[in-house]
Amino acid sequence: MDAQDSLFADEPPPRPAAAPVAEPGAPLAERLRPHTLAEVIGQQHLLGPGRPLRVAFESGRIPSMILWGPPGVGKTTLARLVAGSVDAQFLVLSAVLAGVKDIRDAVELAKDARRRGQGTVVFVDEVHRFNKAQQDAFLPHVESGLFTFIGATTENPSFEVNSALLSRATVHVLKPLADEDLGTLLDRARTLLAAPPLTEAARTRLVAHADGDARRLLNAYDNLVATAGDVAELDDAALERALGELLRRYDKGGDQFYDTISALHKSVRGSDPDGAIYWLARLLDGGADPRYAARRIVRMAAEDVGLADPRALRLALDAAEVYERLGSPEGELALAEAVVYLAIAPKSNAVYKAWNEVRALVRSDVSRPVPDHLRNAPTKLMKSLGHGRDYRYAHDEPEGYAAGERYLPDGLVGRRFYQPVARGLEARIADRLAELRALDDAATTSG
Repeated sequence: MDAQDSLFADEPPPRPAAAPVAEPGAPLAERLRPHTLAEVIGQQHLLGPGRPLRVAFESGRIPSMILWGPPGVGKTTLARLVAGSVDAQFLVLSAVLAGVKDIRDAVELAKDARRRGQGTVVFVDEVHRFNKAQQDAFLPHVESGLFTFIGATTENPSFEVNSALLSRATVHVLKPLADEDLGTLLDRARTLLAAPPLTEAARTRLVAHADGDARRLLNAYDNLVATAGDVAELDDAALERALGELLRRYDKGGDQFYDTISALHKSVRGSDPDGAIYWLARLLDGGADPRYAARRIVRMAAEDVGLADPRALRLALDAAEVYERLGSPEGELALAEAVVYLAIAPKSNAVYKAWNEVRALVRSDVSRPVPDHLRNAPTKLMKSLGHGRDYRYAHDEPEGYAAGERYLPDGLVGRRFYQPVARGLEARIADRLAELRALDDAATTSG
């Protein structure tokens, strides 16, 4: 396999084109891929008049960039259009499949193009999966300007992309397509396929099912049209037949989805590991994104277990990380382990209640000044104003505690927000707070 074959197994040969012409039998999403900027749906915060990508297209000056957004919002399409707008060859690398050799091959193709007077755009899909060796081989050529780098990622690039590479690219955030954008896309698809009209109910449900993802919408619609037969209109029943269990069980706005989430959370809160693991399985089997489940599990650990077992939060975070590393189905086992642990852990919502109470108070209260003894005093002037005066350094006090010292502002002294429960570690925390408050009372009496 030569360099060009390794880079373009699923792509057209490098040429200055906005997008390849799709074959008639290609997937609907590929057949509807925009060939010009005017055909792009959505992302007007980047493509509207005077917006960053529109300015770049019109000026012909394309900087290296990272397109960050969920699946099916146009990252690859925009990269192709960028290449076409500057008459550049378009090379595609997958951060998952490409090795250092593939990067070197891309470099040679870019050098050949430069000798012909042509620029090169190298598009790296799933750039968050680029390892250090790949990035080290890639970075010097981005710095030298041999090619323009465009990365696509569904993950936060500030966490996942090497800082040196990130510093040489502008990050553009792509948004899920709005319902009206998806409706426009459906109209184009219907025209292309010469399909019967959708009833309003079926159209609404199909758009909700897509959840902002154009590819998901078009795949579902293509399947719907292919299986509907000779009908005057495509209704909700036809949609049910085409998408089956996936549509019934996982509907963005449907009661079943939210009811399943609710059942999972309440099973954990109610300390039922069997119910918790069952509803997790139902959630994932219904098509929910496991990353969404992981986020909810982390929330359960903070909200319902809290300081009764602080290990729960760490375990929930670890489970989310394991899923990111392993993916499905292997990583789902870590999520199951987390929900079982959360279910059997002692429960406390004391911090959750305290935090909500404090937030409500701060929003409605006046801005109370920081007491003088708690203020920072790095300069002589600030010290002369009394900042930090009479502050007692707790480490120098008996038992490491400045008994009788106050830390709340005037008007709130003595207010108790956090009230630990008598379960798990919080039972010991409650005992410790009782001891400290007894010391406060003694100091106040003796004073």
